[in-house]
Amino acid sequence: MKHEFSRRDFLKTVGMSVTVAALPGCHFAGRQSQSEILPGAAKWSIAAELPNIVVVYTDDLGYGDLSIYNPKAAYKTPRIDQMAREGIMFTDAHSPSTICSPSRYGLYSGQQIYRSTGRGGGAFEGPGGPSYLKPSTLTIGDMLRSKGYRTGVFGKWHVGLTWYDDDGNRLGGGFANAKLINYEKSTPLIDGPNNRGFDESFVTPNCPNTDPLYVYIENGMVKTPATVVHQRSNLPNLDRWLWDNDEGFMSVGYDFENADKIFYAKTMKFIADHLDRHPDKPFFAVLSTQIAHAPVLPAREFWGKTEGGPRGDFVWELDALVGRLLDELDRLGIDENTLILFSSDNGAETVHYHRMLREYGHNASGRWRGMKRDGWEGGHRVPFIARWPRAIPAGQVSKQMTNTTDIFATLASVVGYELKDEDATDSFDMLPVMLGIQDDDDPVRPYLLTQSFRGEFQIRQGEWKYLDHMLSGGNDYSKGIMAQYLLPETAPDATGQLFNLSKDPGETTNLFFEESRKRKELQELLRNLKVSGRSAPKARKPIGIENIPVITVKTKKSTF
Repeated sequence: MKHEFSRRDFLKTVGMSVTVAALPGCHFAGRQSQSEILPGAAKWSIAAELPNIVVVYTDDLGYGDLSIYNPKAAYKTPRIDQMAREGIMFTDAHSPSTICSPSRYGLYSGQQIYRSTGRGGGAFEGPGGPSYLKPSTLTIGDMLRSKGYRTGVFGKWHVGLTWYDDDGNRLGGGFANAKLINYEKSTPLIDGPNNRGFDESFVTPNCPNTDPLYVYIENGMVKTPATVVHQRSNLPNLDRWLWDNDEGFMSVGYDFENADKIFYAKTMKFIADHLDRHPDKPFFAVLSTQIAHAPVLPAREFWGKTEGGPRGDFVWELDALVGRLLDELDRLGIDENTLILFSSDNGAETVHYHRMLREYGHNASGRWRGMKRDGWEGGHRVPFIARWPRAIPAGQVSKQMTNTTDIFATLASVVGYELKDEDATDSFDMLPVMLGIQDDDDPVRPYLLTQSFRGEFQIRQGEWKYLDHMLSGGNDYSKGIMAQYLLPETAPDATGQLFNLSKDPGETTNLFFEESRKRKELQELLRNLKVSGRSAPKARKPIGIENIPVITVKTKKSTF
């Protein structure tokens, strides 16, 4: 006999003290499934061990840049596709912002950048800072450390750092200021990862291959200061894809071409060392990649691997590294109880979108309008995948609306951390969806906020989307390569944009005047969410590891 395990039943279970480990034969209703359970009744128990957690946070990877999301992609991403099929993929997931630094703040804080700055937030360059993560802000690393995790972050940091000159004055951003850094006075960095919830770190301050300052920061220290000037001509310009590699101060020996291989190696060393030295503790690791941010610089072993040109090879490298991560976790014997989350900080870069579409027929935004920096969907609708073989049923595809900020409350729910109302104020718990016990017909989020390049807001409520600005909110579509993507404005006298995404997914018809009642409703809701200091509910209660059903029968792995 099979039992339907509904959300209501589950929440009743969560509210009780669970003393038995049996939900025999249960299956989860209301999910789309691509996997086939092996013959025999499914068996379930209750989790006892906290999972290891890995976040793979990619850069400028658009909704259409993975073949699992875009069957017409110019290349395949078999290992990421496999990860999606072995867990859950979200088709309505969003980055908090449409550019790097504010989105990363959202990952680490569970909040919109507005909560830190009172507006938007730019992307840091040079010795730009201080950190958007204020000392009083609970970070995701802080939260997990309090539950016994050892934490590490490897790759692109890019939420701002405090650097000082010879006179002890804090430096502002900009490439020229990099030569003024006094490393002795500046390190250990007062607002680096090790003072924002991470036990170990190996990071770059900004975009690893784009924005000087080009240095490696390990546990708050810079072993090799930036003393020479990087020359773009020293790097391979694969079919003119070296665009956006700025010249400026760098460390001797800084390696542009192998950036993500280095970050991957540091991540795996952290995991291996952790298992050797702290086998009694779980770990949390963030692998924050350069891929697919400009410039396009795949490591040489990946040159020519796809029919999608150098950028296709670049994304193939990402896929290969994810595959190596999965294989290594399996070899280490920790795959079953490791939760992997995969997402991107915003949509695809303009030049990347344009060239991939024109030269390879590849739409990096999928069917969505817009690109990185824009408030339209292509600027912030991103891939989001979760895989946890021990607890997340395979083969799920969810239409639930979610934001990168939700990772915070979701992990808090996993580990049983009760968030205070002032913490992670834009973070909703998506764990019931991941576990397959909350249907798409029962939305977790009543609404969702995003912010575009200039900090302007967009708000979703079901099928409705309101942009509190005209035009893109980011890119200038009046000139250059962007002009060909300019669409006619159907409400030129409006002060904002209202779209019904179920009827108009391309955001082509502005209903600002025709649906004035809905527009005013969303305008008022946006005002309230800004003034209130939060969009997430109060008194959030975690599920807790002791209440999470564990899959004890393997599913068949996908083959490709």
